[in-house]
Amino acid sequence: MNKEELLVTMQALKDSYPDFAAKCLKIRTKSGSVEPLILNKAQLYLHKKAEEQRAATGKVRIIGLKGRQQGFSTYVEGRAYHKTSWNRGIRAFILTHEEEATKNLFEMANRYHENNNPLVKPHTGAANANELKFDLLESDYKVGTARTKGTGRGGTIQFFHGSEVAFWPNAEEHAAGVMQSIPDMPGTEVFLESTANGIGNYFHSMWQDAEAGISDYLPVFVPWYWQDEYKRDSRDFKCTAEEAAYRDFYQLTNDQMAWRRAKIIELKSDTLFKQEYPATATEAFQVTGIESLIKSEFILRARKSYEDPSGPLIVGVDPAGEGKDRTAIAYRRNRKCTKIDTFQGKSPMEVVAICSKILKLSNPAAMFIDVGERGVGIVDRLRELGWTNVMGVNFGSRANNPEIYNNRRIEMWCLMRDWLEEGRVQIPDEDSLHADLSGPSYKTDSNNRTILEKKEDMKKRGIRSPDMGDALALTFAAPVSDALKPLPQYEPEYFGL
Repeated sequence: MNKEELLVTMQALKDSYPDFAAKCLKIRTKSGSVEPLILNKAQLYLHKKAEEQRAATGKVRIIGLKGRQQGFSTYVEGRAYHKTSWNRGIRAFILTHEEEATKNLFEMANRYHENNNPLVKPHTGAANANELKFDLLESDYKVGTARTKGTGRGGTIQFFHGSEVAFWPNAEEHAAGVMQSIPDMPGTEVFLESTANGIGNYFHSMWQDAEAGISDYLPVFVPWYWQDEYKRDSRDFKCTAEEAAYRDFYQLTNDQMAWRRAKIIELKSDTLFKQEYPATATEAFQVTGIESLIKSEFILRARKSYEDPSGPLIVGVDPAGEGKDRTAIAYRRNRKCTKIDTFQGKSPMEVVAICSKILKLSNPAAMFIDVGERGVGIVDRLRELGWTNVMGVNFGSRANNPEIYNNRRIEMWCLMRDWLEEGRVQIPDEDSLHADLSGPSYKTDSNNRTILEKKEDMKKRGIRSPDMGDALALTFAAPVSDALKPLPQYEPEYFGL
């Protein structure tokens, strides 16, 4: 090719990481051969999300949850090499959970560099056990291990990759160090990725904040069955009834189900399989010994269903409490919850304004608002404005069926659970809602009444407040026929105060 064609080709490689990866980067495959890096389905999805965020915000902040060996680290390492080898003044730092992982990722980077096309390969100024320096570009690529205190502190980093973050020892300390070295500026990129390692740790907390939309991070999850190699010959394989239901729900093949069964036998645990090879984000963070009030399979079914909305609109409003709690507003018409909106940092009067707009534009048959903490003032103001279809509900008040439930909150949650279990209902297909609905556990008291786990107790075990779940539960506060009746001006007993 002539000089002009060469310049066009080089510019294309600089602008397109997937093209650069396929033409210039080499990886060692699971079979041991060295092949070009052709992005797989999971990697292409991660790339799409990163590029969309970069286009929208000018920077990348991704937290990735995945199963074993789905190529996240391979993708991010290649992206880091692409950034540092084509751009001036880029410092990339990769932090792993253990020495062996650090060694493996740096070997991957070295393989990228050694096999790069000489026409685009940057000049190497220094190369040692944990650093590649491209002196003419004044860019460099370093790796470190989270077990070493103070690793990554000092200097400014434009590209950061945190690998297997759920397994970092002293994760908060590293976050306070390394993460503070990354300026909040356009052009910077941060990728935090991991398989799950239980709940309550730094990674799980970061994932919950991202999932709830209260941080700059975009949550990216990929299910195990996206991997083409996760399958085996199924000629002599027959699904059990449970396996057939799982297969049909996720639209899998018998070859994939045969692989799944073999892996569960190898791990000696269905629970461990779900953590190591999750089908959903909620499944990855499941907790052994904790029984959720609402089973995940019913939530999944409702996420994948389609129902026409019918009947009067019922709105449930769960105003935010303190801390990271969100104000959540659910909209339900009979068998379909059409949407649940969440808001961060809204004052009671701002919530009044939002609710007033909903009442004017959507004309709901009833709006149920939790009057705990800040809610009572919201209800009072809305009723002062003349909205007689606004009802306050005290979660902690006496249940309508006190011989079965110990308060109104568990009663509404059980009605919502029954609605989901009955089937032919639809909810928004959102991981954050799924996590909220499956979050609370339950028990019975000495009178054999059902008790829902308190928000404070959930937070102690690292689970966020189920704001979206509470908002949807509020739409079951009273039958629609009752909701349509004129309300008294203000009766404390009616409001459960």
